[in-house]
Amino acid sequence: MTTTDTAPGNAPDGEQAQGVRPAEGYAGDVLPELAHAWTTNGEAVLVDVRSDAEREWVGFVPGAVGVAWKQWPGMAPNPAFDEALRAAVPQGKKAVLLCRSGVRSISAARRATELGLEAYNILEGFEGDADADGHRGRKGGWRLRGLPWKQN
Repeated sequence: MTTTDTAPGNAPDGEQAQGVRPAEGYAGDVLPELAHAWTTNGEAVLVDVRSDAEREWVGFVPGAVGVAWKQWPGMAPNPAFDEALRAAVPQGKKAVLLCRSGVRSISAARRATELGLEAYNILEGFEGDADADGHRGRKGGWRLRGLPWKQN
């Protein structure tokens, strides 16, 4: 399978669905369940790269480290991203990066790789892809898959 066989947010079928999907510029793409397993067993740190506003208003993963890739308002790049990411992920641990739909976290995973981390993008993100009506939370994503999350 190549990185063009499925777009971010569209998980591969069969055995590939349980493993790491190859990616360009970072360690790979993983489904939410694998990211959750890695964080639960201590192999990885889950880094939520959504804005502070998204985590506050939409929901968050307990235990995840919030390090915004871009910040609200205006979605300006976070100048403190590199330093915060290095502080969040101890040497020897994987970084699994989560955003809303699995797109911003690709850019963040590439940057994390440039910083020397073993970084993975979480496919589908927290909310998944938009459905035909433009609503998220009905087509994939961390929440829809029943993984731990909370809302303020």
